[in-house]
Amino acid sequence: MSDVSTGNVVVNRAMSLDGFIAGPGHAMDWIFEYLTADTFPEVMAATGAMLVGRGTYEVAKRMADQDTPYDGGGQFVLTHEPPDEPDPTVTFLTCDIEEAVATARSAAGGKNLEILGADVAAQCLQRGLVDEILVYVLPVLLGDGVRFSPPSLDRIDLEPLSSTQSGAVTMLRFRVLSSG
Repeated sequence: MSDVSTGNVVVNRAMSLDGFIAGPGHAMDWIFEYLTADTFPEVMAATGAMLVGRGTYEVAKRMADQDTPYDGGGQFVLTHEPPDEPDPTVTFLTCDIEEAVATARSAAGGKNLEILGADVAAQCLQRGLVDEILVYVLPVLLGDGVRFSPPSLDRIDLEPLSSTQSGAVTMLRFRVLSSG
């Protein structure tokens, strides 16, 4: 799908062992009990830009004062309604998902484009725009929250690429073979 000069489009997410990427009320504070920016530094080093949805952006804004820095390059937010007061550190996009991926990927400067957030990731997966899925499996059962993928997502075949452990966190990396 992509060549080395353009980097990969990577769905990147932390997940509880029972399959949730966010807890009830979209809570994500539990993630930082296990995962820090230096847990897998090679992932951040390989990332040139991030594309998220508006919901993920709002959750990240609420968490910003919790000292959870992550320098993943340019930040792009796909939304139907950009905020009234623009954020100078973010580019808000109101286009379709294909154009959003192309714009953010171009800004990644040959590095990977990380896709964060359940809705944007599902849209990218449904349209065959994803090269890899990277999952940090955390040793916690949340019982409820936002699932890894929505029930509406069709079958997607994956090829395991690697499994790496750092402390209590297991990172799984898969290549996307087929969508739909």
